[in-house]
Amino acid sequence: MKQLAIFGIILALLVGYSSVFVVNEGERGIVIQFGKVKRTADGATKVYPPGLQFKVPFIDSVRTLDARIQTLDGNADRFVTSEKKDLIIDSYVKWRIADFSQFYLSTGGSVLQAESLLTRKINNGLRSEIGARTIRDIVSGERGQVMEDALKRMARSSEIGIEVTDVRIKQINLPDEVSSSIYQRMRAERLAVAKEHRSQGQEQAEIIRANVDRRVNVLLADADKRGREMRGEGDATAAKIYADAYTKNPEFYKFWRSLMAYRTSFDNGGDVMVLEPDSEFFRYMKEPAKQ
Repeated sequence: MKQLAIFGIILALLVGYSSVFVVNEGERGIVIQFGKVKRTADGATKVYPPGLQFKVPFIDSVRTLDARIQTLDGNADRFVTSEKKDLIIDSYVKWRIADFSQFYLSTGGSVLQAESLLTRKINNGLRSEIGARTIRDIVSGERGQVMEDALKRMARSSEIGIEVTDVRIKQINLPDEVSSSIYQRMRAERLAVAKEHRSQGQEQAEIIRANVDRRVNVLLADADKRGREMRGEGDATAAKIYADAYTKNPEFYKFWRSLMAYRTSFDNGGDVMVLEPDSEFFRYMKEPAKQ
């Protein structure tokens, strides 16, 4: 009797242990019964929320699935625009499980399998959107529209039971061979622009130099004219002073002019002058000046 009681207790514990299961926070549970997902009376999938839950022991098996938003961040892929130009686009996708039963049946509950299927669908959606636009549209103004249209295409992937909540393009690059040709073309364009700017600068420099030379010549001519006018005024003033001095004392004026002539003539000391002794030039050397 004791053995039967102990066996009964152990059996009850096993039954009780296999009758309960725990669903962690951020997860949802589904029950597989006889190879099929257990459903409610109205045919909907029975999804177990976080907490302590119960099932039929030894018959039901539980599969917990992550109900949080997942991020699919794969490798960059090559896409073709409407101009038949290649682009290397790196994108990521935010998704979550919308139909746990369909997700389980389609992927076996494998996130990797779901992401593989989702990657193909996202790439096909992006190819359709990018193939309808030019490089300029995608790079400059319509990147947001591309992501919005791709999101509409992928908002609900019912065949695998997931919901796409966001599609984002992280980076757009050109293939290496295209980048090289574009770089060379841009370099040639920049060189042409630089050459044009240099020629315009040289033209402006010539204009500035010509204007400066003209202004310098005008200034020099004005200065020469002003100098001549000032010298003429000075000469006129000197002549007037000489005339006034001669009028006041003609004899002193003659004496002073003779002294200036002597100083100018004998300044070097080695000059030779051939003159008659009674020449008027030596007048003030032969006789005293008159008072």
